[in-house]
Amino acid sequence: MTDTSSSRPTEGEAPAPRPSRLHRLMRYVPLIAPVLLWAVPCWVLLHTGQHWPLPVTSAGTALSALALVGMPLAMARGHGPRQQDRAAIVGDTLLGAGWVLFTWSVLLGVLLRLALTVAGVGGSEDRARTVTWAVLGVTAALLAWGYAEARRVPRVRRLDVRLPRLGAGLDGLRVVLITDTHYGPLDRARWSARVCETVNTLDADLVCHTGDIADGTAERRRAQAAPLGTVRATRARVYVTGNHEYYSEAQGWVDLMDELGWEPLRNRHLLIERGGDTLVVAGVDDVTAESSGLAGHRAHLAGALKGADPDLPVLLLAHQPKFVDRAAAAGIDLQLSGHTHGGQIWPFHHLVRLDQPALAGLSRHGTRTLLYTSRGTGFWGPPFRVFAPSEITLLVLRGPHPPTATP
Repeated sequence: MTDTSSSRPTEGEAPAPRPSRLHRLMRYVPLIAPVLLWAVPCWVLLHTGQHWPLPVTSAGTALSALALVGMPLAMARGHGPRQQDRAAIVGDTLLGAGWVLFTWSVLLGVLLRLALTVAGVGGSEDRARTVTWAVLGVTAALLAWGYAEARRVPRVRRLDVRLPRLGAGLDGLRVVLITDTHYGPLDRARWSARVCETVNTLDADLVCHTGDIADGTAERRRAQAAPLGTVRATRARVYVTGNHEYYSEAQGWVDLMDELGWEPLRNRHLLIERGGDTLVVAGVDDVTAESSGLAGHRAHLAGALKGADPDLPVLLLAHQPKFVDRAAAAGIDLQLSGHTHGGQIWPFHHLVRLDQPALAGLSRHGTRTLLYTSRGTGFWGPPFRVFAPSEITLLVLRGPHPPTATP
């Protein structure tokens, strides 16, 4: 392994892209989300012909109003300047529960009631109550399952990735990707240790972390991140920043990862050599870095590749999949990213696709560039994963031709 570039490039870079449609939409989410998430289920489950006894209707409406007011207050105390972990847990849990309840209130509130009406099942009150119980049952089941999915150690996803420019000496190079660990208000130090133990069973040549290590500063989340120091790789352990580092003193995370023995690839690259062939492993800061105001932090691909032989294959770490447009323009062979969480809680993936070119898995961009987008190793905020399982990824790099079988 050879480090061949400096960490503070000075060359020019393309201007940052304009805010996406999702970013513009997100400006209004804090205002309308609580109302939609709690008022709509309240109306569908309690006030559309169920004719519940007055105590039931009153109690249900009061709980909805409490959640509507309490969720944004808890989120503000938990994720605002006060950074109160208990408040964050309450707010995040209400956010996830409200999203699932809202989704299935709308879906079953329309589809199931329509199906029961067409089938002529019961009277209007019976159908309305059936919908209520169905929504509550589905919501409870999905939240219980989603919580278990979020808290378990991710399954390992294995796949071969064929790179036409990869030399024969590097065929079979084992690259493990973890990302979006999001150490946060819920203490997951034990989970972190088990994730690292799983990574160590994969005999990796290269281990990559593509950012969003935590929600909170390195000082606050050090105990949860400490097991990353036990990760083993025969060649290198490399890391790039995600957008959440820039909410929590990013330089502290860069310094801690360096302390734990990882190589922060801040707009620079290193070389991995095996069997007479060489792979360029490059990394860039997250695309939000420049707006953070931290000196020297920005996504700078030209600096990351400075001094690299253009004839060598390049593996690029970039937190957000949308960086692939710049990667493809530069002829990158493979970009590894996270950020999307695969949507985390269905059907949020539809909103993610407004902002990102890929949700999960392997995709091709341009004539040469492949992008692998991980669904993430941890979870952000709501402690639920619904139809978007977490993953630890093992990518085995393959050359242009499969190995010839020997008789």
